[in-house]
Amino acid sequence: MSRTRALVSELRRRLGADDPLPPAPPVPEIPPPPSRVFPVKIERGRFADEAARHTTALVGIGHVGSRYATDVVLQFQAELAVAHEAVGAELPDEWADGHGLLPLKSRVGDHREFLLRPDLGRRLDDESLVRLRERADRDPDVQLILADGLSAVACVGSGMDLMTHLTRECEARGWRVGTPVCAKFARVWLEDEIGEEVGAKVAVIILGERPGLGTGDGLSAYVVYGPRVGNTDGNRNMMSNIHQRGTPPDQAARRLAHLIDAMIAQGRSGVDLDLSGLGELREVAGAGYRAPQVRERLVEVDR
Repeated sequence: MSRTRALVSELRRRLGADDPLPPAPPVPEIPPPPSRVFPVKIERGRFADEAARHTTALVGIGHVGSRYATDVVLQFQAELAVAHEAVGAELPDEWADGHGLLPLKSRVGDHREFLLRPDLGRRLDDESLVRLRERADRDPDVQLILADGLSAVACVGSGMDLMTHLTRECEARGWRVGTPVCAKFARVWLEDEIGEEVGAKVAVIILGERPGLGTGDGLSAYVVYGPRVGNTDGNRNMMSNIHQRGTPPDQAARRLAHLIDAMIAQGRSGVDLDLSGLGELREVAGAGYRAPQVRERLVEVDR
């Protein structure tokens, strides 16, 4: 026996543990696995269940182990597909004429270039500039512009509805509304060139906003006093999430008209605009919590 083994054996003897290991206990009988494993039922807490009634956001989705449940993952994927489809949609060339709008286009050549070159979407091409100068009314109080932006789906879906409501609200206040136009491949700052060309006091561009999960039909409205090329985002105000599950077009039109009223009265917009009358705005446009919302299920999974 080696010197090391002898020392270890002596140490075990002194500790009273030099006996051999006890026999292994018998293996208990293990029942066979079931033919199908049923996951634990996912239940939301009381707070999450109540909160989910007032939002289309996913609240209290639970988990299976350390992961989302299958139906949640599939819903995410389906809603992401909705967003991709909205960004990839293109406004038909004949759509503006068919809805009584003056058709304009930015300097963008095609949809791919529109996504890659935002700068080209901020100025009109030569043909559109000539058309605007020849056919648009001059010196309106408010110039309305409908555009595709990042969701032609939203533009086609509820754009005209918002334009109609906002035109009605503006005319009810005695403002002269300019020739309604529709711009293809448009970015927000295109409203500055259009508004400056027609000499408008205020320009409003309504365009499809960047889609979120399951909300490829949302509109945004950007409003600027004294539109001119060279304005920045700090010169304008905006309202987003305009759709039936967010701020409905009729309510958005009332709020936008009240915002325009403040701009005309103060002669400015953007960060310089005094919004201390927000309480009055809430009273005019309607305040309080919106009605309970139901998130549309795009995928159903049998449990």
